[in-house]
Amino acid sequence: MSSRPPVAPGFPEQLEQGYRSFLSGRFRAEQERFAELASGQSPRVLLIGCCDSRVSPETIFDARPGEIFVLRNVANLVPPYAPNDDYHGTSAALEFAVMGLRVEHVVVMGHARCGGIKAFVENEVDPYSRPLSPGDFIGKWIRLVQPAFEALGAPPEDGPLDGFIAKLELEAIRQSLANLRTFPCISTLEQRGLLQLHGAYFGVMDGKLLAYDEASGQFNPVAAEAHALALQEPRF
Repeated sequence: MSSRPPVAPGFPEQLEQGYRSFLSGRFRAEQERFAELASGQSPRVLLIGCCDSRVSPETIFDARPGEIFVLRNVANLVPPYAPNDDYHGTSAALEFAVMGLRVEHVVVMGHARCGGIKAFVENEVDPYSRPLSPGDFIGKWIRLVQPAFEALGAPPEDGPLDGFIAKLELEAIRQSLANLRTFPCISTLEQRGLLQLHGAYFGVMDGKLLAYDEASGQFNPVAAEAHALALQEPRF
C-alpha cells in the first residue's frame, strides 16, 4: 500500500507530482526568497500575456518568484478605459500593477498560433463555420480585436489565412498599446517618464522573441545570436 497521505479526491496527479518536484527543487533552492516575498512584492514589470498554456512568461523569461507581475487573458488583449459598473478583471489588474505596485514597464506579449485571434478571423470570414455568439463571454471579449482587424483591411478571399492571422496577431499588440494609453494613470506616468510601454511577440514553434519598436513600427528579434545558437545546439 502507498504511504502517501490522502489528498483531495480527484486532484490532478500531474499537479501533485509537479508540486513535489517544485518542493524538492526550486522551493528548496529559493526558500529564503519566498520567505522575503511573504512581506510583499515589488516587481518592476507587468506582463500582459495570453492564457494559452503554451506561452508561460515565467518560463520564457526565466523569471524568479516576485520578478514579473503577470496578467493573462484570451489573446493578450487590453480593453480601452471604460469606468462603468461592469466587471473589469484586466483593467483592475492593470490598475493595481501601475498604481499599487508602481511597475516601471508594461509589456503586451502576443504569440504565434493564437487560438483567439484565429477564431476571430475565421468568424469574420465565415460566421457560420465557427460562430462566436455575441451573447457569450468569449464572443464579446474577442471583439476587442475589431479595430486591429479593420486596420489591416480585408483578409484574402481565397487561400490559407495563416499569413493574415499572423499579421493580426502583431496588429492586435499595437492596438492594445493604444488602448493602454487611454487609461489616464498610464498616459500621465508615461509622459512623466515613470512608465514605459512595450510590445513583444513569441514564436511558439521556434522560440523566437520579437520586440516592438514604435519609432519604426516594426517587430525586431531579441537576442538573435543567442536564439540562433540555441537552435544549433543538440537536444537531449
